[in-house]
Amino acid sequence: MNLILLFPEDFTGAGEVRLHDRRLTHITEVHRAEVGDCLKVGMINGAVGQGKVIAIDQQEAVLRVNLTREPPAALPLTLIMALPRPKMFKRTLQTAATLGVKELWLINSYRVDKSYWGSPLLEPAGLQEHLLLGLEQAGDTVLPQVHLRKRFKPFVEDELPQLCEGKRALLAHPYDAQPCPKPSDEPTLLAVGPEGGFIPYEVEKLVDAGLAPIHLGSRILRVETAIPFLLAKLFPIGP
Repeated sequence: MNLILLFPEDFTGAGEVRLHDRRLTHITEVHRAEVGDCLKVGMINGAVGQGKVIAIDQQEAVLRVNLTREPPAALPLTLIMALPRPKMFKRTLQTAATLGVKELWLINSYRVDKSYWGSPLLEPAGLQEHLLLGLEQAGDTVLPQVHLRKRFKPFVEDELPQLCEGKRALLAHPYDAQPCPKPSDEPTLLAVGPEGGFIPYEVEKLVDAGLAPIHLGSRILRVETAIPFLLAKLFPIGP
């Protein structure tokens, strides 16, 4: 937890918050904070700054906060991802939030097991839990927007072409594809398939919608490895 995220309900007065949950545990056991210490804090979907500990015990921590800076810039990316198996999905969701993805579309695919769509991870609370962990790691505050689409064909035919407008639209696909393009700050849409990749029919539909297949070389990567690798290749590393 490199950033302690704050929510409106934490505030008990102007510039003062009281924390009782896992954030208190982190403050006491990891930071080992004492009265007078300053911690990095941020308002959900808002600014970041410092929180000075003015009181702390086993029941609560009281911080006086001063939020003065904008959170890190978001990636100009719309990420489309075939729903991974739950264990991998947790890690991938956190990674996406850490790297600055702010728009994520989870879609179906022939190789996506139907049971995955029943995972509690897809409930709002499950999604938020892992997105918050990613934001805390990155020192970010802005929650990504997550969209669920259980039907592949209607999404690709009815929604995807509009999502591609004004963007370089790319499909991560290891076969019959061009090498990954050079880093750019231009708005980008990237689709990543399930383990085993999109089937030929799905690739054809995605290409028809405007996506250009790209590859990362001869190695076949797991989704959780491919996504950070792709984002590092597609976007310039900031200062």
